Amino acid sequence: MAEKVLFKNVEDPKQYLIETSLKKGGYESLKKALGMIPDEIIDEVKAAGIRGRGGAGFPTGLKWSFIPKFSDQPKYVCCNADEGEPGTFKDRVIIENDPHLLLEGICIAGYAIGAKAGYIYIRGEFAFGAKRLEKAIEEAYKKGLLGKNVFGKGFDFDIYVHRGAGAYICGEETALIDSIEGKRGMPRIKPPFPALAGLYDGPTIVNNVETLSAIPFIVRKGGKAFGSIGPEKSPGTKIFNVSGHVEKPGSYELPMGTPLREIIYEHAGGIKDGKKLKAVIPGGASTPVLTPDEIDVNMDFDSVAAIGSMMGSGAIIVMDESTCIVKSVLRLAKFFAHESCGKCSPCREGCTWMVDIIKDIEEGKGKEGDIDFLLSVSDGIFGNTFCPLGDGASMMVTGAINKFRDEFEYHIKNKKCLSAS
Repeated sequence: MAEKVLFKNVEDPKQYLIETSLKKGGYESLKKALGMIPDEIIDEVKAAGIRGRGGAGFPTGLKWSFIPKFSDQPKYVCCNADEGEPGTFKDRVIIENDPHLLLEGICIAGYAIGAKAGYIYIRGEFAFGAKRLEKAIEEAYKKGLLGKNVFGKGFDFDIYVHRGAGAYICGEETALIDSIEGKRGMPRIKPPFPALAGLYDGPTIVNNVETLSAIPFIVRKGGKAFGSIGPEKSPGTKIFNVSGHVEKPGSYELPMGTPLREIIYEHAGGIKDGKKLKAVIPGGASTPVLTPDEIDVNMDFDSVAAIGSMMGSGAIIVMDESTCIVKSVLRLAKFFAHESCGKCSPCREGCTWMVDIIKDIEEGKGKEGDIDFLLSVSDGIFGNTFCPLGDGASMMVTGAINKFRDEFEYHIKNKKCLSAS
Protein backbone atom coordinates (compact mmCIF):
# COMPACT_ATOMS: atom_id res chain seq x y z
CA MET A 1 0.00 0.00 0.00
CA ALA A 2 1.35 3.42 -0.97
CA GLU A 3 1.88 6.12 1.64
CA LYS A 4 -1.37 7.84 2.52
CA VAL A 5 -1.62 11.34 1.15
CA LEU A 6 -5.00 12.43 2.49
CA PHE A 7 -6.06 10.12 5.32
CA LYS A 8 -2.70 9.89 7.10
CA ASN A 9 -3.99 11.66 10.21
CA VAL A 10 -7.78 11.52 10.00
CA GLU A 11 -8.11 8.83 12.66
CA ASP A 12 -6.54 11.08 15.31
CA PRO A 13 -9.56 12.54 17.15
CA LYS A 14 -7.65 15.79 17.79
CA GLN A 15 -6.27 16.27 14.29
CA TYR A 16 -8.79 19.04 13.63
CA LEU A 17 -6.96 21.21 16.16
CA ILE A 18 -4.14 23.37 14.84
CA GLU A 19 -1.75 22.40 17.64
CA THR A 20 -2.06 18.74 16.68
CA SER A 21 -1.70 19.58 13.00
CA LEU A 22 1.45 21.65 13.61
CA LYS A 23 3.06 18.85 15.66
CA LYS A 24 2.64 16.56 12.65
CA GLY A 25 4.12 18.96 10.14
CA GLY A 26 1.03 20.93 9.24
CA TYR A 27 1.75 24.10 7.23
CA GLU A 28 5.40 23.07 6.64
CA SER A 29 4.55 22.61 2.96
CA LEU A 30 3.14 26.14 2.86
CA LYS A 31 6.33 27.45 4.43
CA LYS A 32 8.35 25.61 1.79
CA ALA A 33 6.08 26.84 -1.00
CA LEU A 34 6.52 30.48 0.03
CA GLY A 35 10.25 30.03 -0.57
CA MET A 36 9.59 28.90 -4.11
CA ILE A 37 8.78 30.84 -7.27
CA PRO A 38 5.04 30.41 -8.00
CA ASP A 39 5.74 28.84 -11.39
CA GLU A 40 7.90 26.22 -9.68
CA ILE A 41 4.87 25.13 -7.65
CA ILE A 42 2.72 24.87 -10.76
CA ASP A 43 5.49 22.83 -12.42
CA GLU A 44 5.50 20.43 -9.46
CA VAL A 45 1.72 20.05 -9.67
CA LYS A 46 2.07 19.33 -13.39
CA ALA A 47 4.84 16.83 -12.69
CA ALA A 48 2.58 15.11 -10.16
CA GLY A 49 0.06 14.49 -12.92
CA ILE A 50 -2.82 14.97 -10.49
CA ARG A 51 -6.22 15.17 -12.17
CA GLY A 52 -9.23 16.84 -10.58
CA ARG A 53 -10.87 14.61 -7.99
CA GLY A 54 -14.31 16.17 -8.31
CA GLY A 55 -15.15 13.91 -11.22
CA ALA A 56 -14.04 15.56 -14.45
CA GLY A 57 -10.41 14.46 -14.12
CA PHE A 58 -8.94 17.59 -15.74
CA PRO A 59 -5.18 18.01 -15.08
CA THR A 60 -4.85 20.35 -12.10
CA GLY A 61 -1.47 21.84 -12.99
CA LEU A 62 -2.71 22.69 -16.48
CA LYS A 63 -5.80 24.37 -15.02
CA TRP A 64 -3.62 26.51 -12.77
CA SER A 65 -1.38 27.47 -15.68
CA PHE A 66 -4.38 28.98 -17.50
CA ILE A 67 -4.53 31.79 -14.91
CA PRO A 68 -2.99 34.91 -16.49
CA LYS A 69 0.18 36.17 -14.86
CA PHE A 70 -1.06 39.73 -14.93
CA SER A 71 -4.64 40.82 -14.40
CA ASP A 72 -6.43 44.04 -13.52
CA GLN A 73 -8.91 41.95 -11.54
CA PRO A 74 -8.19 40.13 -8.25
CA LYS A 75 -7.59 36.41 -8.58
CA TYR A 76 -9.38 33.78 -6.50
CA VAL A 77 -9.22 30.18 -5.37
CA CYS A 78 -12.59 28.48 -4.99
CA CYS A 79 -12.75 25.18 -3.17
CA ASN A 80 -15.68 23.02 -4.18
CA ALA A 81 -16.94 21.32 -1.01
CA ASP A 82 -20.53 20.96 -2.24
CA GLU A 83 -20.34 17.14 -2.49
CA GLY A 84 -23.96 16.71 -3.49
CA GLU A 85 -23.96 13.62 -5.71
CA PRO A 86 -25.63 10.52 -4.23
CA GLY A 87 -22.99 8.10 -3.00
CA THR A 88 -20.31 10.75 -2.49
CA PHE A 89 -19.06 11.37 1.04
CA LYS A 90 -15.29 11.64 0.77
CA ASP A 91 -14.59 15.34 1.21
CA ARG A 92 -16.37 15.61 4.53
CA VAL A 93 -13.87 13.15 6.04
CA ILE A 94 -11.08 15.65 5.37
CA ILE A 95 -13.15 18.69 6.30
CA GLU A 96 -14.28 17.28 9.63
CA ASN A 97 -11.11 15.48 10.68
CA ASP A 98 -8.17 17.33 9.09
CA PRO A 99 -9.39 20.78 8.02
CA HIS A 100 -5.93 22.34 8.25
CA LEU A 101 -4.71 20.04 5.47
CA LEU A 102 -7.31 21.60 3.20
CA LEU A 103 -6.56 25.15 4.32
CA GLU A 104 -2.86 24.59 3.65
CA GLY A 105 -3.61 23.32 0.15
CA ILE A 106 -5.82 26.34 -0.60
CA CYS A 107 -3.10 28.74 0.62
CA ILE A 108 -0.47 27.10 -1.59
CA ALA A 109 -2.80 27.24 -4.58
CA GLY A 110 -3.46 30.91 -3.87
CA TYR A 111 0.26 31.71 -3.73
CA ALA A 112 0.91 29.74 -6.93
CA ILE A 113 -1.64 31.69 -9.00
CA GLY A 114 -1.22 35.08 -7.32
CA ALA A 115 -4.53 35.15 -5.43
CA LYS A 116 -5.11 36.86 -2.12
CA ALA A 117 -8.43 35.23 -1.22
CA GLY A 118 -9.99 31.81 -1.25
CA TYR A 119 -13.57 30.65 -0.78
CA ILE A 120 -14.71 27.27 0.47
CA TYR A 121 -18.16 26.57 -0.92
CA ILE A 122 -19.69 23.98 1.38
CA ARG A 123 -23.08 22.37 1.12
CA GLY A 124 -25.64 23.99 3.39
CA GLU A 125 -26.55 20.74 5.13
CA PHE A 126 -22.95 20.23 6.27
CA ALA A 127 -23.33 22.44 9.33
CA PHE A 128 -20.79 20.49 11.39
CA GLY A 129 -18.20 20.62 8.61
CA ALA A 130 -18.71 24.35 8.15
CA LYS A 131 -18.25 24.89 11.88
CA ARG A 132 -15.03 22.85 11.84
CA LEU A 133 -13.70 24.90 8.93
CA GLU A 134 -14.56 28.22 10.55
CA LYS A 135 -12.86 27.14 13.77
CA ALA A 136 -9.77 26.01 11.84
CA ILE A 137 -9.62 29.29 9.94
CA GLU A 138 -9.85 31.21 13.22
CA GLU A 139 -6.96 29.16 14.63
CA ALA A 140 -4.85 29.73 11.52
CA TYR A 141 -5.33 33.52 11.73
CA LYS A 142 -4.24 33.50 15.37
CA LYS A 143 -1.06 31.63 14.41
CA GLY A 144 -0.30 34.04 11.55
CA LEU A 145 -0.86 31.32 8.95
CA LEU A 146 -3.63 33.31 7.31
CA GLY A 147 -4.01 37.04 6.88
CA LYS A 148 -1.20 39.52 6.37
CA ASN A 149 2.42 38.56 5.72
CA VAL A 150 2.14 34.79 6.19
CA PHE A 151 5.40 33.33 7.56
CA GLY A 152 6.89 36.81 7.15
CA LYS A 153 7.17 36.19 3.39
CA GLY A 154 5.03 39.12 2.28
CA PHE A 155 2.15 36.82 1.25
CA ASP A 156 -1.34 37.99 2.21
CA PHE A 157 -4.18 35.49 2.05
CA ASP A 158 -7.70 35.24 3.46
CA ILE A 159 -10.11 32.30 3.40
CA TYR A 160 -13.88 32.52 3.70
CA VAL A 161 -16.46 29.78 4.21
CA HIS A 162 -19.58 30.14 2.09
CA ARG A 163 -22.49 27.83 2.84
CA GLY A 164 -24.70 26.88 -0.08
CA ALA A 165 -28.37 26.01 0.13
CA GLY A 166 -28.19 22.39 -0.91
CA ALA A 167 -28.48 22.58 -4.69
CA TYR A 168 -26.66 19.80 -6.60
CA ILE A 169 -26.16 22.13 -9.55
CA CYS A 170 -23.84 24.28 -7.43
CA GLY A 171 -21.24 21.54 -7.71
CA GLU A 172 -20.77 22.82 -11.27
CA GLU A 173 -18.02 25.41 -11.14
CA THR A 174 -19.78 28.37 -12.72
CA ALA A 175 -23.02 27.74 -10.79
CA LEU A 176 -20.88 27.62 -7.64
CA ILE A 177 -19.34 30.96 -8.54
CA ASP A 178 -22.74 32.52 -9.17
CA SER A 179 -23.96 31.24 -5.81
CA ILE A 180 -21.00 32.79 -3.98
CA GLU A 181 -21.79 36.08 -5.73
CA GLY A 182 -25.29 35.94 -4.25
CA LYS A 183 -27.04 34.94 -7.46
CA ARG A 184 -29.19 31.92 -8.15
CA GLY A 185 -26.82 29.03 -8.78
CA MET A 186 -27.02 28.30 -12.51
CA PRO A 187 -24.27 27.34 -14.98
CA ARG A 188 -22.80 30.07 -17.13
CA ILE A 189 -22.17 29.93 -20.84
CA LYS A 190 -18.53 29.10 -21.50
CA PRO A 191 -16.29 30.65 -22.74
CA PRO A 192 -15.16 32.70 -20.97
CA PHE A 193 -13.90 30.05 -18.59
CA PRO A 194 -13.35 30.83 -14.89
CA ALA A 195 -9.57 30.96 -15.41
CA LEU A 196 -10.12 34.22 -17.26
CA ALA A 197 -13.43 35.53 -15.87
CA GLY A 198 -14.60 33.68 -12.78
CA LEU A 199 -15.55 34.94 -9.34
CA TYR A 200 -16.39 38.67 -9.49
CA ASP A 201 -15.02 38.51 -13.07
CA GLY A 202 -11.53 37.79 -11.75
CA PRO A 203 -9.30 34.89 -12.86
CA THR A 204 -10.36 31.93 -10.74
CA ILE A 205 -9.45 28.32 -10.19
CA VAL A 206 -12.10 25.95 -8.88
CA ASN A 207 -10.78 22.75 -7.35
CA ASN A 208 -12.30 19.98 -5.30
CA VAL A 209 -11.48 19.43 -1.59
CA GLU A 210 -9.62 16.19 -2.31
CA THR A 211 -7.55 17.80 -5.06
CA LEU A 212 -6.46 20.76 -2.94
CA SER A 213 -5.74 18.54 0.07
CA ALA A 214 -3.19 16.59 -1.99
CA ILE A 215 -1.17 19.74 -2.76
CA PRO A 216 0.79 19.85 0.57
CA PHE A 217 2.09 16.31 -0.14
CA ILE A 218 3.10 17.30 -3.68
CA VAL A 219 5.02 20.35 -2.44
CA ARG A 220 6.61 18.45 0.46
CA LYS A 221 7.63 15.29 -1.43
CA GLY A 222 7.78 16.63 -4.99
CA GLY A 223 5.54 16.01 -7.96
CA LYS A 224 7.44 12.87 -9.01
CA ALA A 225 6.73 11.20 -5.65
CA PHE A 226 3.00 11.68 -6.13
CA GLY A 227 3.23 10.72 -9.79
CA SER A 228 4.97 7.46 -8.91
CA ILE A 229 1.79 6.17 -7.21
CA GLY A 230 -0.64 4.33 -9.45
CA PRO A 231 -0.90 4.39 -13.24
CA GLU A 232 1.12 6.90 -15.26
CA LYS A 233 -1.85 8.76 -16.73
CA SER A 234 -3.95 8.77 -13.53
CA PRO A 235 -1.42 8.90 -10.71
CA GLY A 236 -1.72 9.39 -6.98
CA THR A 237 -4.05 8.04 -4.37
CA LYS A 238 -7.81 8.36 -4.51
CA ILE A 239 -10.56 8.30 -1.92
CA PHE A 240 -13.16 5.73 -2.90
CA ASN A 241 -16.55 5.87 -1.20
CA VAL A 242 -18.26 2.49 -1.06
CA SER A 243 -21.96 2.38 -0.18
CA GLY A 244 -24.88 0.07 -0.68
CA HIS A 245 -24.95 -3.68 -0.14
CA VAL A 246 -21.46 -4.27 1.27
CA GLU A 247 -20.32 -5.46 4.68
CA LYS A 248 -18.08 -2.45 5.38
CA PRO A 249 -19.32 0.71 3.66
CA GLY A 250 -16.99 3.66 4.05
CA SER A 251 -14.25 5.86 2.60
CA TYR A 252 -10.98 4.20 1.55
CA GLU A 253 -7.83 5.95 0.35
CA LEU A 254 -6.15 3.63 -2.15
CA PRO A 255 -3.78 3.97 -5.08
CA MET A 256 -5.39 4.97 -8.35
CA GLY A 257 -5.84 1.88 -10.47
CA THR A 258 -6.89 -0.40 -7.62
CA PRO A 259 -9.22 -3.01 -9.17
CA LEU A 260 -12.90 -2.46 -8.45
CA ARG A 261 -13.23 -6.10 -7.40
CA GLU A 262 -10.53 -5.60 -4.74
CA ILE A 263 -12.23 -2.48 -3.41
CA ILE A 264 -15.59 -4.25 -3.06
CA TYR A 265 -14.49 -7.67 -1.82
CA GLU A 266 -11.35 -6.91 0.19
CA HIS A 267 -11.60 -3.35 1.50
CA ALA A 268 -15.41 -3.13 1.78
CA GLY A 269 -15.76 -6.71 2.98
CA GLY A 270 -17.78 -8.12 0.08
CA ILE A 271 -21.51 -8.27 -0.57
CA LYS A 272 -23.64 -8.03 2.55
CA ASP A 273 -25.05 -11.27 3.98
CA GLY A 274 -23.29 -13.36 1.35
CA LYS A 275 -25.65 -12.42 -1.46
CA LYS A 276 -24.62 -12.19 -5.11
CA LEU A 277 -23.52 -8.97 -6.75
CA LYS A 278 -25.93 -7.61 -9.33
CA ALA A 279 -24.67 -4.17 -10.36
CA VAL A 280 -22.18 -1.44 -9.46
CA ILE A 281 -22.30 2.27 -10.12
CA PRO A 282 -18.56 3.06 -10.23
CA GLY A 283 -18.28 6.82 -9.82
CA GLY A 284 -21.42 8.51 -8.57
CA ALA A 285 -25.05 8.55 -9.66
CA SER A 286 -24.33 9.98 -13.10
CA THR A 287 -21.94 7.23 -14.20
CA PRO A 288 -23.20 4.27 -16.27
CA VAL A 289 -23.76 1.10 -14.25
CA LEU A 290 -21.46 -1.93 -14.50
CA THR A 291 -22.36 -5.62 -14.35
CA PRO A 292 -20.52 -8.22 -12.21
CA ASP A 293 -18.40 -9.37 -15.14
CA GLU A 294 -16.97 -5.85 -15.49
CA ILE A 295 -15.60 -5.33 -11.97
CA ASP A 296 -12.06 -6.42 -12.76
CA VAL A 297 -11.55 -2.95 -14.19
CA ASN A 298 -8.81 -0.82 -12.61
CA MET A 299 -10.28 2.24 -10.95
CA ASP A 300 -8.65 5.13 -12.77
CA PHE A 301 -10.04 7.67 -15.21
CA ASP A 302 -8.85 5.97 -18.41
CA SER A 303 -9.51 2.33 -17.52
CA VAL A 304 -13.12 2.93 -16.47
CA ALA A 305 -13.75 5.10 -19.54
CA ALA A 306 -12.40 2.29 -21.73
CA ILE A 307 -15.30 0.02 -20.69
CA GLY A 308 -17.92 2.69 -21.31
CA SER A 309 -18.40 4.23 -17.88
CA MET A 310 -16.67 6.86 -15.74
CA MET A 311 -14.71 6.90 -12.51
CA GLY A 312 -16.26 10.26 -11.65
CA SER A 313 -15.84 11.17 -8.00
CA GLY A 314 -15.03 7.58 -6.99
CA ALA A 315 -18.41 7.04 -5.35
CA ILE A 316 -19.04 3.30 -5.70
CA ILE A 317 -22.63 2.17 -5.15
CA VAL A 318 -23.03 -1.60 -4.83
CA MET A 319 -26.32 -3.39 -5.50
CA ASP A 320 -26.98 -7.03 -4.67
CA GLU A 321 -29.23 -9.58 -6.41
CA SER A 322 -32.36 -8.37 -4.61
CA THR A 323 -32.18 -4.91 -6.20
CA CYS A 324 -34.80 -3.84 -8.70
CA ILE A 325 -32.84 -1.94 -11.33
CA VAL A 326 -35.95 -0.18 -12.63
CA LYS A 327 -36.80 1.12 -9.16
CA SER A 328 -33.17 2.20 -8.60
CA VAL A 329 -33.11 4.08 -11.89
CA LEU A 330 -36.41 5.74 -10.97
CA ARG A 331 -34.95 6.96 -7.66
CA LEU A 332 -31.92 8.43 -9.41
CA ALA A 333 -33.99 9.93 -12.23
CA LYS A 334 -36.15 11.71 -9.63
CA PHE A 335 -32.98 13.12 -8.09
CA PHE A 336 -31.78 14.58 -11.38
CA ALA A 337 -35.22 15.96 -12.25
CA HIS A 338 -35.48 17.60 -8.82
CA GLU A 339 -31.97 19.07 -9.03
CA SER A 340 -32.23 20.43 -12.58
CA CYS A 341 -31.89 24.19 -12.33
CA GLY A 342 -34.30 24.63 -15.24
CA LYS A 343 -32.03 26.76 -17.40
CA CYS A 344 -31.97 24.37 -20.38
CA SER A 345 -35.22 22.95 -21.72
CA PRO A 346 -33.70 19.56 -22.72
CA CYS A 347 -32.68 19.01 -19.09
CA ARG A 348 -35.68 20.70 -17.44
CA GLU A 349 -38.30 18.92 -19.54
CA GLY A 350 -36.40 15.80 -20.47
CA CYS A 351 -35.51 14.75 -16.92
CA THR A 352 -39.15 15.06 -15.87
CA TRP A 353 -40.31 13.07 -18.90
CA MET A 354 -37.86 10.31 -18.06
CA VAL A 355 -39.21 10.13 -14.52
CA ASP A 356 -42.79 9.84 -15.82
CA ILE A 357 -41.92 7.03 -18.24
CA ILE A 358 -39.82 5.06 -15.73
CA LYS A 359 -42.47 5.52 -13.05
CA ASP A 360 -45.11 4.00 -15.33
CA ILE A 361 -42.84 1.06 -16.10
CA GLU A 362 -41.99 0.51 -12.45
CA GLU A 363 -45.64 0.65 -11.38
CA GLY A 364 -46.75 -1.87 -14.00
CA LYS A 365 -48.34 0.72 -16.29
CA GLY A 366 -45.68 0.56 -18.98
CA LYS A 367 -46.51 -0.30 -22.59
CA GLU A 368 -44.67 -1.53 -25.62
CA GLY A 369 -42.47 1.19 -27.08
CA ASP A 370 -41.82 2.90 -23.75
CA ILE A 371 -38.21 1.74 -23.56
CA ASP A 372 -37.33 3.08 -27.00
CA PHE A 373 -39.18 6.32 -26.23
CA LEU A 374 -37.21 6.61 -23.00
CA LEU A 375 -33.97 6.14 -24.92
CA SER A 376 -34.98 8.81 -27.43
CA VAL A 377 -35.69 11.31 -24.63
CA SER A 378 -32.35 10.46 -23.07
CA ASP A 379 -30.59 10.97 -26.40
CA GLY A 380 -32.31 14.35 -26.74
CA ILE A 381 -30.83 15.51 -23.46
CA PHE A 382 -27.28 14.29 -23.96
CA GLY A 383 -24.94 16.94 -25.33
CA ASN A 384 -27.64 19.60 -25.49
CA THR A 385 -27.32 21.26 -22.09
CA PHE A 386 -25.17 24.00 -20.53
CA CYS A 387 -23.68 21.75 -17.88
CA PRO A 388 -23.09 18.04 -17.21
CA LEU A 389 -26.23 17.51 -15.08
CA GLY A 390 -28.37 16.63 -18.08
CA ASP A 391 -25.62 14.45 -19.53
CA GLY A 392 -25.33 12.65 -16.20
CA ALA A 393 -29.04 11.87 -16.08
CA SER A 394 -28.97 10.68 -19.66
CA MET A 395 -25.92 8.43 -19.18
CA MET A 396 -27.41 6.92 -16.05
CA VAL A 397 -30.68 5.98 -17.77
CA THR A 398 -29.19 4.81 -21.06
CA GLY A 399 -26.48 2.83 -19.29
CA ALA A 400 -29.04 0.98 -17.15
CA ILE A 401 -31.19 0.10 -20.15
CA ASN A 402 -28.18 -1.11 -22.12
CA LYS A 403 -27.13 -3.44 -19.31
CA PHE A 404 -30.50 -4.45 -17.85
CA ARG A 405 -33.02 -4.06 -20.66
CA ASP A 406 -34.53 -7.42 -19.76
CA GLU A 407 -35.69 -6.03 -16.41
CA PHE A 408 -37.44 -3.08 -18.04
CA GLU A 409 -39.09 -5.46 -20.56
CA TYR A 410 -40.16 -7.83 -17.77
CA HIS A 411 -41.83 -4.97 -15.89
CA ILE A 412 -43.77 -3.98 -19.00
CA LYS A 413 -44.80 -7.50 -20.00
CA ASN A 414 -45.55 -8.97 -16.58
CA LYS A 415 -46.52 -5.83 -14.66
CA LYS A 416 -44.19 -6.75 -11.82
CA CYS A 417 -40.53 -6.81 -10.88
CA LEU A 418 -38.17 -9.53 -12.12
CA SER A 419 -36.13 -9.39 -8.90
CA ALA A 420 -39.21 -10.10 -6.78
CA SER A 421 -40.28 -13.05 -8.92
